[in-house]
Amino acid sequence: MAHITAVIVTFNSAHCAEALGAQLRGWPHVTIVDNGSADGTPERMRTVLPQAQIIALPQNMGFGVANNRGFQASTTPYCLMINPDCAVQSDDAQALFDTAQQWPDAAIVVPQLVGSDGRLQVNYGWVRDWWSSKGPAAEGVTCVGNACGAAMLLRMDQAPTEGWFDERFFLYYEDEDMCLRLLQAGKPVIVQPAVRVAHSNRGSVRGPRPLRVEYGRGYHHARSKVLFTAKHQGPQAAAAHRLQSLTGALALLALRILAPSPKHVSRLWGRIRGLWGAPTHY
Repeated sequence: MAHITAVIVTFNSAHCAEALGAQLRGWPHVTIVDNGSADGTPERMRTVLPQAQIIALPQNMGFGVANNRGFQASTTPYCLMINPDCAVQSDDAQALFDTAQQWPDAAIVVPQLVGSDGRLQVNYGWVRDWWSSKGPAAEGVTCVGNACGAAMLLRMDQAPTEGWFDERFFLYYEDEDMCLRLLQAGKPVIVQPAVRVAHSNRGSVRGPRPLRVEYGRGYHHARSKVLFTAKHQGPQAAAAHRLQSLTGALALLALRILAPSPKHVSRLWGRIRGLWGAPTHY
């Protein structure tokens, strides 16, 4: 653990403090980057993890920006990104580190994520345009084309071109963009399926306005997908994707209004707004 800094990005994540404190209490290097929380997250983290370095950003600057700030503040050869809704134990971190030692060319090592229902999550796959992943089927250490950023061990001297996260992505697709750039540079991303980490999907963020959170998820997911397409396939492909997605979202909105679900309507409306204003040039 002396070689690893745990980097956790928080945003209205005070409800995760006790669990994080329990699992990271003995870790010597912990950096928490808070994205302008309004629920007292930095104060709670200082209480449960007194050894942690707390970087309190003045506002929500995005997932990629916050992680980059955490990486910049670390002095260890590895950083272990951990979402607040992931339960990474010391043994998990040690096993990921051991795998990284066995595969010194690997830039990133990820575990197999497991949902609260006990099912394996599809947290890794290949490049979407090359091959459609069928599920979490790795039986041993496997090179992958992309992996979910909820839990990742990064070798700090193997950063891709442009640095780890492209800060133009506010939320979503920043991890896929990073993995694709690593693949293009010949720096492997590997999964170690023997390490299983519990992940409560979408459990990191709470707040007094849950519908606003759903709106933001829809908005940023749609916008980041257009940006990802523009960056890696060009403006024409991005414009076509935006038009097709916007048409589908508007049609779905009509159905949602007939059978309303406030959560889904908020997320869908955010998706429409994100697509409407998304630039098609990177």
